[in-house]
Amino acid sequence: MSAQLNDLSNSKSDVANWITPTWRAYVALTKPRIIELLLVTTIPTMFLADGGFPNWALVCWTLLGGTLAAGGANVLNCYLDRDIDAMMHRTAHRPSATGQISGPKTVVFGLVLSVLSVILLAVTVNVLSAALAGFAISFYVVGYTMLLKRRTSQNIVWGGAAGCMPVLIGWSAVTGSLSWTPVILFLIVFFWTPPHYWPLSLRYKDDYAAAGVPMLPVTDPPIQVAKQIIIYSWIMVATTLVLIPVAGMNWLYSGIAVTSGALFLYEAFALRSRVKKELEDLNPMKLFHWSITYLSLIFLAIGIDPFL
Repeated sequence: MSAQLNDLSNSKSDVANWITPTWRAYVALTKPRIIELLLVTTIPTMFLADGGFPNWALVCWTLLGGTLAAGGANVLNCYLDRDIDAMMHRTAHRPSATGQISGPKTVVFGLVLSVLSVILLAVTVNVLSAALAGFAISFYVVGYTMLLKRRTSQNIVWGGAAGCMPVLIGWSAVTGSLSWTPVILFLIVFFWTPPHYWPLSLRYKDDYAAAGVPMLPVTDPPIQVAKQIIIYSWIMVATTLVLIPVAGMNWLYSGIAVTSGALFLYEAFALRSRVKKELEDLNPMKLFHWSITYLSLIFLAIGIDPFL
C-alpha cells in the first residue's frame, strides 16, 4: 500500500511538473509584457471618453476582450515568425521557436483567442469595438507579420498601427462611435512606436541581420536611424500637444506632455550624439526604457485629466 501511495504521489508530481511549464509556455506565446503596455493605453482612454469613471463591468469586458485579441494576434505572430525567432538570441526561447508547443497547437490557440475576443466584444461591449479588434488582429498578423516585416525597413512604422488600435477600441466601447480625440490618441501611439522600437532593434541589429529581417538599423547606418528617431519623436511630441485643444485637456496633462516630451527629445538627441561620436556602446536601451515610461506618463495624465 505504501509503495502504491508513493507511486500515486510521484505520478501526480509528474503531471504537475508537466502542466506548469506547458501552461507557462502557452502564456508566453501571448507576449504578456506587450499586452500590459496595450492595456496601459486602453483604460485612460475609456476614462477620457466617459469624462469620469465608466461602467466598471464595461471596462472589465473591454480589457478582457482586448487581452484576448492581443494575445491571439501575438500567438499567431509567434507561429509565423518561429523560423526567424529561432535564429535570434532575444527570441530563441519562445515556445514556438523551441518546439515546446507544436505548430498546429500554436495556430489553434491563436485562432481560438482571436475569435473568442471578437465574439466577446460583440456580445458584451458593441459591434464597433469587436470590428476594430478583428481589424487589429488581421492587420498585425497579415499586414505586419506576413507582408511587411520581412520586406521593408519601414515594417514597424506601418505594422505598429495594430498596436494603436486599443485606444480606438476603448473609446468606441464607451461612446459607441469615433471622433477626432481617439484619432489623435491613435496618432500619439503611432508616432511613438518607431522611436520606441528602433532603439531596441539597434541593440539587437546583429540578431535581425542574422535572421534576414530588414529592420531599419540593419538596412541603414546608425546615424540615419538616429535621425529618423528624432523626426518621429518631434512629430509624436507635437501630436501630444495637439490633443490639448482637441480634447480640452487641463493643466496636468499639458504640463506632463511638455515636460516628458522635452525629456524624450533630450534622450533622442543624446542617442544621436553617441552615434556621431561612434562610441562602442551606444546604449540605445536607455531611450527604449524611457519610451515605455513616457507613454505610461502620457496616458496616466490622460486618465486623470477628466477628474480635474
